[in-house]
Amino acid sequence: MPHEVKDKFKDECGVFGVFLKEPEQENDAARAAFYGLYALQHRGQESAGIAVSDGHKISLHKGMGLVTEVIKPETIKNLKGNIAIAHVRYSTTGESGIVNAQPMVFHYLQGMLGLAHNGNLTNTADLRKQLATYGSVFQTTTDTELVANLLARYSQDTLEDGLNKCLIDLKGAFALIIITEDKMIGIRDQMGIRPLCLGDYEGNYVLASETAALDTIGAKFIRDIKPGEIVIIDQEGLRSSQVVKSPRCAHCVFEYIYFARPDSTLDGINVYQARRELGKQLARESDIDVDLVIPVPDSGTAAALGYAEEAGLPFQDGLMKNRYVGRTFIQPTQKMRELSVRLKLNAVNKIVAGKRLVMVDDSIVRGTTSKQIVQMLREAGAKEVHMAVSSPPTSYPCYYGIDTSRREELIASKMEVEEIRQFIGADSLYYLSREGMFQALGGNSEKYCDACFSGLYPVGTES
Repeated sequence: MPHEVKDKFKDECGVFGVFLKEPEQENDAARAAFYGLYALQHRGQESAGIAVSDGHKISLHKGMGLVTEVIKPETIKNLKGNIAIAHVRYSTTGESGIVNAQPMVFHYLQGMLGLAHNGNLTNTADLRKQLATYGSVFQTTTDTELVANLLARYSQDTLEDGLNKCLIDLKGAFALIIITEDKMIGIRDQMGIRPLCLGDYEGNYVLASETAALDTIGAKFIRDIKPGEIVIIDQEGLRSSQVVKSPRCAHCVFEYIYFARPDSTLDGINVYQARRELGKQLARESDIDVDLVIPVPDSGTAAALGYAEEAGLPFQDGLMKNRYVGRTFIQPTQKMRELSVRLKLNAVNKIVAGKRLVMVDDSIVRGTTSKQIVQMLREAGAKEVHMAVSSPPTSYPCYYGIDTSRREELIASKMEVEEIRQFIGADSLYYLSREGMFQALGGNSEKYCDACFSGLYPVGTES
């Protein structure tokens, strides 16, 4: 599979689960899972899948591609049962390919398990070696299979015992949704790095990576799953246990900057409002004499609106996004690489010509796309092109399930701000300060993981 142009970070996965006590139709759970998964498509475009339990067995359908490419109407008709989990994937740990697509379904001593996993374990190598020593064999290269092996090993008495022991062993960032023949289980890592929430769906329970997925199927938000918590849902209802004590919260700050949908609320903070506040703070910290604020759509739009509001400047869409372009791949020539950016974005000449612009984006990873957009705006007649970024310089890789480039590919790890400005060709370049970022998000820096900016990792980074 060709490599994608990595000028934006890629989130690892999205997970969704639904437990229906008494479905009206045999495929209601699969249908709800499809719509919930569709709402999470932004979290992974590589593969998709749904697993459904009918009380006796777990059926699975998964494939490579987008949700609508993999899950067809006839697929949903054949996925009969009252419990369903669903997954969209962008590979971080494990190679791209159908064998690593999720959910994964396994047989073990107590019956069957279906797993959907969002995140990345940081003790994968140690766990794989430990399990192999006891005779485990592996069909995939994902850490999700390690979780299944641990559960099978620890669940010889009861599944709950296995879950408790498993959560103690797992290190890193993860949100897991598991189904058996008659249960649905949600687990969140002990620092809450990866998001997971609980909803009420017509008296039934739903688990999802983001609240936007609850909204899509008409479910009501109940609460976020707590760091280190296990929730078990069956015909008797929901029960919860706090298996490991959370030393602190470390919610991924990049969820608010870029990954999550703007209409989602994660751990009490609305993503759209957070991005708007980040833009306002960026305007306070930068002093740019311009005529117009434009966003890099779509992820820079809310921050650009906040910037314009705080700076008292007009806001217009100076760049148009082609919403029918999917994944863009590296092309063999420079000319074709530049064309791939123009397929996604185009400058609106009538808006930008003769204007002094500040272009607001959420981040700069390698800098190549920013450079091409600046050039595009100049070719469209912009008098000046300034760039403002609603996050600090991204200088460090992520080990918790975000597909960052290697550190040497991160432009901010090897260049100072002035050097980056020269590389992208902007008249000026401003990044939001780390202090300003936390101020915009409520002021409590201890609540977040910002290791990609600071290099301060809340849990181990070994993999």
